[in-house]
Amino acid sequence: MAPVDIDAWVWWLIGAAALGIPLVLTAMPELGMLAVGAVAASVAAALGAGTVLQVVVFALVSVALIAVVRPIAARHRAQRPELTTGVEALKGKSAVVVERVDGSGGRIKLAGEIWSARSLDSDLAYETGQQVDVVEIDGATAIVM
Repeated sequence: MAPVDIDAWVWWLIGAAALGIPLVLTAMPELGMLAVGAVAASVAAALGAGTVLQVVVFALVSVALIAVVRPIAARHRAQRPELTTGVEALKGKSAVVVERVDGSGGRIKLAGEIWSARSLDSDLAYETGQQVDVVEIDGATAIVM
């Protein structure tokens, strides 16, 4: 039986799959970018490009993806989420005093709900109808100033 010659484009696809498996196991996006480079080299091979051109296509596509995608991903990873939820979203909001608020307690209307509140500065008191700002949420109590 004669040996079977496998076309170069098939080898590149095998290489792409071989890079894809550790990508899934390790979650290293660089391996995915190398796999895309191997697929691009496979396309070049299928179109009849020589071995040197296939390697150049692989290298150029892989390096370009790593150079462009990694900084974008790092920037997105470093950004704080723009949408805050829960009690974090209440910090900095304005509220209206519905029952005198001082260092020992009181009540405010915050985001349409009645909250227990206390003054950040225990010497200050806020009267009914006065507008206050929420500085912090401590359990179920809003700390205001």
